[in-house]
Amino acid sequence: MSKTPPDKPHILFLFSDTGGGHRSAAEAIIEAIGLEFGDQIGTEMVDIFLQYAPPPINLAPRIYPTLSRMPDLWELGYRISDGKRRTRFAYTMLWPYVRRSLDRLLEEHPASLVVSVHQLINTPVSRATKKLGIPFITVVTDLVSTHAAWYCNQADLVVVPTEEAYQRGLEMGLKADQMRVVGLPVADRFCKPLADERVLREQLGWRQDLPVAVLVGGGEGMGPLATTARAIDEAHLPLQLIIVTGRNRILREQLERVRWQIPVKVYGFVTEMPEFMRAADILITKAGPGTICEAFIAGLPLILYSKMPGQEDGNVDFVVEHGAGVWAPQPGLVVRALQHWLKRPEERLKTARISLKLGRPQAARQIARLLVERACRQSSAKIRV
Repeated sequence: MSKTPPDKPHILFLFSDTGGGHRSAAEAIIEAIGLEFGDQIGTEMVDIFLQYAPPPINLAPRIYPTLSRMPDLWELGYRISDGKRRTRFAYTMLWPYVRRSLDRLLEEHPASLVVSVHQLINTPVSRATKKLGIPFITVVTDLVSTHAAWYCNQADLVVVPTEEAYQRGLEMGLKADQMRVVGLPVADRFCKPLADERVLREQLGWRQDLPVAVLVGGGEGMGPLATTARAIDEAHLPLQLIIVTGRNRILREQLERVRWQIPVKVYGFVTEMPEFMRAADILITKAGPGTICEAFIAGLPLILYSKMPGQEDGNVDFVVEHGAGVWAPQPGLVVRALQHWLKRPEERLKTARISLKLGRPQAARQIARLLVERACRQSSAKIRV
């Protein structure tokens, strides 16, 4: 039960740990609300699948890691479920099964505003909030390839990260004034000016005399990270390679035992990714929306080497078509892209400048202001701005 005073606007964020992006987006917005409004606004996060979904839906967070390693099956499920009529039919059938759980959620977590950062819950949650007269806002956390389930026509507002996501919303039947293009919310630490690149490299213990490429696979160390790292090493490229394996402890231990031929540093899960990005020259990553947007803010040229089919297809197109990076789905192609940029640093710097222009460092704070405005209108509370 919320302990927020009744005269204080309270925003309930619904997420689930089916991929790291949903939680991190909610946390970034909550952080921005605190930075913009201090303690005048109450906020709360609920993992709706884990805490309130009836079985077997409540197993989604546990199933996701396994499904994410089965790209063909993932793509099949994504394609089959992605469509306006299909989602409408699915949620019509699902509503009687989840209605009581959602009623209990809203009773136990009273709020001035409910915000969803997960695509699969919007239609049933919006239906539950409407019964109580609570406004409902969706913040889309996929960059370009946005599933039909993101776009609920009962939402009071749908915040989207790109013009492409906005156009997709129009195709799904939303009204133009029902959406707002703002950007993807990222943590404030990625948006702050950091120390000079050379200072950061000295603090991190990285070499100053070589270009630095950072190779990441998301928080779980997904994708062909090991084979890509070995291909870069075997090519004897004149660079220092920084490998971030995330929470994949086994992968980290394997890579730490390798006798590398080029300068390599292996890390597990790190909290210094803003520093890593600002100290790097190139980022090699899977096509996750959060990492891409963080790289844009840092002005990093991107080599995308892996993607979740269906969900992240558009992210690759977005990066390549804007000229902010390249698609290299095989280790040999990653090596070729690195060789090209190392031989032609002026092209790499041009790509970096394009990447920087695509960054939206104020997105989280802009979203925070939109949410607080709506929450205050609902609660009739006055806050100091």
